[in-house]
Amino acid sequence: MTDTRDLQQVRDDIDAIDQEIQRLINRRAECAQRVAEIKLAEVLAAQERGEDPGEVVYYRPEREAQVLQRIKERNGGPLDAATVAHIFREVMSACLALERPLQVAYLGPEGTFTQAAALKHFGHAALCVSQPTIDAVFAQVESGECNYGVVPVENSTEGMVSHTLDNFMDSSLKIAGEVEMRISHHLLVAPGTGAAQVTRICAHQQALAQCRNWLDRHWPGVEREAVSSNGEAARLAAHTPGVAAVAGDMAAEWYHLDRLAEHIEDYPDNTTRFLVVGREEVPPSGRDKTSLIVSSRNRPGALFDLLDPFRRAGVSLTRIDTRPSRTEKWAYVFFIEFEGHMQDDTIRGIVAELEEQSILLKPLGSYPRAVL
Repeated sequence: MTDTRDLQQVRDDIDAIDQEIQRLINRRAECAQRVAEIKLAEVLAAQERGEDPGEVVYYRPEREAQVLQRIKERNGGPLDAATVAHIFREVMSACLALERPLQVAYLGPEGTFTQAAALKHFGHAALCVSQPTIDAVFAQVESGECNYGVVPVENSTEGMVSHTLDNFMDSSLKIAGEVEMRISHHLLVAPGTGAAQVTRICAHQQALAQCRNWLDRHWPGVEREAVSSNGEAARLAAHTPGVAAVAGDMAAEWYHLDRLAEHIEDYPDNTTRFLVVGREEVPPSGRDKTSLIVSSRNRPGALFDLLDPFRRAGVSLTRIDTRPSRTEKWAYVFFIEFEGHMQDDTIRGIVAELEEQSILLKPLGSYPRAVL
């Protein structure tokens, strides 16, 4: 028999703790407001001295990465570290919005994994703005209409998103962060749609590829159509009879779709990485990556010569990919990603060596490694 007095005491303890948590969250929010006041006062003081204060920086990627990392390191349970960090991510997002809500462009429409990645990185207090293409995401940030953008760059089973890499060739934007998302696909249909009524399955080409084996086994005779995004596929499924979409949880909720099948991806560890792009360089956080584009002269051993400085310095490469050069036939540029920050002495030495032997070297930015 349950001891109701003990249960009631525990409930009273929870109520008291909730009140204390609420008080502390609002105290933190007051500190955030004070930060905004201090920054604004510094701008006004600089203007009075006749100096150009530049744009007020409210969001500091390296600072937030450091805070979240410390939260995970000091967590003692019973909640796991990632769960606690996600809770603090939302608290930080709400507090930042008191200073200035961030506008974040993402590859849409609504319900895409890119939108989910934007919310994971910036929290639900950010103002997420859907864009039809990766080009449009870059344009919105370059013009200043949005503070940051989020674009897909790599999937663990299907490789790099080439269009994202191509945009970096001509853009002045810098990488300001990364987001990793575990991707789980479902087969979604409008309410009341049965399996026998499905005549077409739509999804982004990457999603179709990630579920190819499952679709071959279970839906071998049904037409598959690649569309601009999984969000667009979900929109079609909601409004077009006979269409099923391969998409995720957010799309299912956003478009009020039913699930004919769940977790249909071919590999259970299917993960997509997204990049956060902005206009400013990010200072070191202590756990950073750097990305750059480099092209060398077309000669034997050219790639070895580009990679050897990293080996000699003991710097780990986390990604290398190639894209065709736009200026020379059968020539290529290399997208290289590695651990460390451009301000590190070791990385500076490597970059100096690369500059001597390359015909193009474009740093894309140093940024905190994914924390959540």
